[in-house]
Amino acid sequence: MVNFLLEIFILCSVFVFVCGSLEKLATLPFDEGYSQLFGDDNLMVLEDGKSVHISLDERTGAGFVSQDLYLHGFFSASIKLPADYTAGVVVAFYMSNGDMFEKNHDEIDFEFLGNIRAKNWRIQTNIYGNGSTNVGREERYGLWFDPTEDFHTYSILWTDSQIIFYVDNVPIREIKKTQAMGGDFPSKPMSLYATIWDGSSWATNGGKYKVNYKYAPYVAKFSDFVLHGCAVDPIELSPKCDTAPNSAFVPTGVSPDQRRKMESFRKKYLQYSYCYDRTRYKVPLSECVIDPKEADQLRGFDPVTFGGVLRHHSKRHHQRQSRREDASSI
Repeated sequence: MVNFLLEIFILCSVFVFVCGSLEKLATLPFDEGYSQLFGDDNLMVLEDGKSVHISLDERTGAGFVSQDLYLHGFFSASIKLPADYTAGVVVAFYMSNGDMFEKNHDEIDFEFLGNIRAKNWRIQTNIYGNGSTNVGREERYGLWFDPTEDFHTYSILWTDSQIIFYVDNVPIREIKKTQAMGGDFPSKPMSLYATIWDGSSWATNGGKYKVNYKYAPYVAKFSDFVLHGCAVDPIELSPKCDTAPNSAFVPTGVSPDQRRKMESFRKKYLQYSYCYDRTRYKVPLSECVIDPKEADQLRGFDPVTFGGVLRHHSKRHHQRQSRREDASSI
């Protein structure tokens, strides 16, 4: 990381986040913030210039990438996911520098995992730092709405000490950097990406259900692009963003009201967290904040993975409770 940071020059644009409450941020036309990454005519910019469709068919998926690299900031898009049978389909909205640092890249991920009919899409979040792909930090969730019926907003807040994921301005996950994480916490400038692709080998029930191109094209719709962060010019030399740490515009964390909403969301919709996975980590990683209620909830969901117990063949251990609950308290 030290070699990379060659004292890069950072052009800073201030991002607005006051006392944990998201303010209305200006949105960008697609062509002012992003460029096509791949997919030929599987990417279509609408006439208003502010919305884009990316699709997956037998030939290819599609994707786009931000025109700038960013070191910290607030990034957001409104997304409407494909409906009907979507098993194996993956839609991703994420940050990465893998094109620049193949062996020690950073990532901050939203991944949307398709499903069979009558089963809902799931969201997966994850982070990598300095190529730490051997240490998974995944979480998966259900949602309190159908993400195929309308647009919903998905956002990432990234600072030098924390990462927060939001759905419709509700924080769903907070990661605070610890000393023990070291380079595992994303620290190098990244681009924003959005892609749709075939994840048949893993995305739905571990690869049990594949993409069925009889239902193609699968179209993911994006709008309301927010790129509010510190844009990086890697040619010039300067080490850090000019935003003062104590500025009123710098994120202060999750407010008490937001924390209540986050806890309510996680109580109802958290389906997997690496922090409680005893088959992968006998001791939780340093950034994990263990919530006894979350632990009990996940043990009931899967006692083998989250309880560290031997597998039994009783019906009790194969029951799965429906996650469709009223979201009135979120």
